[in-house]
Amino acid sequence: MARIRVLVVDDSAVARRMVVQSLADDPQIDVIGTAANGRIALTMIEQLSPDVVTMDLEMPLMDGIETVRAMRRRGDRCRVIMFTKFSAHDAKRTFVALAAGANDFITKPSSMIAGGVSFASVAEALIPKIKALAPRTGPTPQAGIRAPCGGRAAVIRLAAPPQGPGRPVRAVVIGTSMGGADALLRVLRSVTRLPVPVLLVQHMAPMFTRQLAEWLDKVCASTILEAMGGEDLEPGHVYVAPGGHHLEVHATARGARTVITDGPAVNSCRPSVDTLFYSAARVYDGSLLAVVLTGMGADGLGGSGAVVAAGGRVLVQDEASSLVWGMPGAVAKAGFAHQVLPLDEIGAAIVSVVQRSIRGVASSAGL
Repeated sequence: MARIRVLVVDDSAVARRMVVQSLADDPQIDVIGTAANGRIALTMIEQLSPDVVTMDLEMPLMDGIETVRAMRRRGDRCRVIMFTKFSAHDAKRTFVALAAGANDFITKPSSMIAGGVSFASVAEALIPKIKALAPRTGPTPQAGIRAPCGGRAAVIRLAAPPQGPGRPVRAVVIGTSMGGADALLRVLRSVTRLPVPVLLVQHMAPMFTRQLAEWLDKVCASTILEAMGGEDLEPGHVYVAPGGHHLEVHATARGARTVITDGPAVNSCRPSVDTLFYSAARVYDGSLLAVVLTGMGADGLGGSGAVVAAGGRVLVQDEASSLVWGMPGAVAKAGFAHQVLPLDEIGAAIVSVVQRSIRGVASSAGL
């Protein structure tokens, strides 16, 4: 099996050394070079053709954002993981980098001391992302088509349509992780203000989820905000789970409201997609639409099963358009997806499912 070729780009010699040494012991990764700024990196990318580039956000001569833009303009397809500081300023610039074509990011450890906790924390955050972003080989599983999976044949079967009288969709819940910022942008930009509330979980650290909400709110028709807890759910609003906390939905006399909790991580995640989906399924039963987008791991699998069991519907992103087909793939392979769609079709599908469900109920009532 070919090793994953990684180029490390950072103006700090200490940071470059820390990243290189953090990756050195992994047998699947080969650090093929380092660069001190974006200009050097562009030349090395052209010469070395890395699979993944770790890119510092702030650098002299050419910073990480400028470098990513230059890469994408000239057609470089290698994956880019931004290396950013944990600050409000860098959080805002991180979303600029993602919009420019970066694929994901990690935060720098507060201490840049060589060895000890810094190496361990960088390796723990970076190695899984590098492996998840490495180029995929082999056929893409499709609904109803047999495809290799872990050495055994797997079949993606769609979930059976909900039984019984149709119920109007009263809320939409979305879960995503790696690659989710771009996916959410493309989906929510294509969705007009829905007549129902939307709640979403994006696996992201505190501060970054607030910047995500502000970034999306500027360019989308819906009102998008980071949930604080206690908000009455309103149509046309999107509530983003705050980093480091779970987002739940609780029923009230007037409808439903957001609840923020600090319970244990679920699927090693807080916020967790499963936590949101389970709570929404309890409140809305079958009047719920769940959507699972690109992401690493299987968070959202159990929650999607709960949505299906309650009579709701589940849409997932297909493998070809996913940066990482972990989360949506797990749901699809378990048979919990009613539709497996390319990213650019999901926004329209959400609108269609919501509108058809409302029209269907109105028609059956003779309205």
